[in-house]
Amino acid sequence: MKVLLLLAIQNCSKNLIMRYAMQSKPDILYSAAVIGSETTKLTLSVLYIIFVDGGSLAKIWKFLQLDYRNMILLCVPATVYNIQQTLEYVALSNIDASAFSVLVQTKLLATAIFAVVLMGRKLNRAQTLSLTLLTTGVMLCNMKTETDEDSKYYSSKSTGIMATLGISLSSGFASVYTEKVIKVRGNNDIRSNYSLAYMQVQLASASLIIIGCWALVKDFSKIREVGLWYNFNTPAFLSVFNSAIGGLTVAAVLKFADAVLKGYATALSVVLTGLLSMFIFGTQLSSFYFLGMINVIVSMLLYNNKSLYESMC
Repeated sequence: MKVLLLLAIQNCSKNLIMRYAMQSKPDILYSAAVIGSETTKLTLSVLYIIFVDGGSLAKIWKFLQLDYRNMILLCVPATVYNIQQTLEYVALSNIDASAFSVLVQTKLLATAIFAVVLMGRKLNRAQTLSLTLLTTGVMLCNMKTETDEDSKYYSSKSTGIMATLGISLSSGFASVYTEKVIKVRGNNDIRSNYSLAYMQVQLASASLIIIGCWALVKDFSKIREVGLWYNFNTPAFLSVFNSAIGGLTVAAVLKFADAVLKGYATALSVVLTGLLSMFIFGTQLSSFYFLGMINVIVSMLLYNNKSLYESMC
């Protein structure tokens, strides 16, 4: 429960801090933000292995050598995750945190679609109902009547919405792909002898290689001219650190909790983000938003509650 509460607070603070850092649309390199996040995640994971697990750098290197096949397979979700992190900065530059926190939950719909397409799963009545509620809730949340001031403030709202939907698609694909890889590879591999922190080192390393190559190809001239961390202020660095903590928190949730409890934590974060966005940024939340938020929360809890599956099948 402590981990779940931490996840709810982290999800909420991530949206709010990133929105605060990006609301003025600073001229920063998104690749630098992802590099900073993955470097922080890698550093924290290595420190955890050394000081908590009692491991060593030599043991980490040995794991990476022995499990190099999974390292190659992880390059796909690592690439998708880098795209997802980049799109988060784009999205929160253009829409408020409350709208983002609800709209990004369409990743549940994306995950269901990819599970059907890639793994041949079938949706039962409870899941179908939950996805219908989710779609309805997202539509309601975006039915806010905007004033002239709002239209000026969110001049690129459509860009933010498209970026958020891109996050949902990439998140859904990455989660289903990773699950499929794990099931194909089976559980009788080298990973059974190592803790989850080693897998975090593996994923962060793959992400850094990919985003590093992308930064060199796309942003090399600007990096050489003004530096990697050009225009990064304190809120921007806080958002980078928070994103790294978020990745580790999700990993902890997967270890200590199940999908149902994770759904409760996500639902709580949606509520907190909406309310705090109203008080901190002065976001005007309409009755449509609150109705939509309730629909989204119910859909998340319904989708992840297996006991309801049995009663509705």
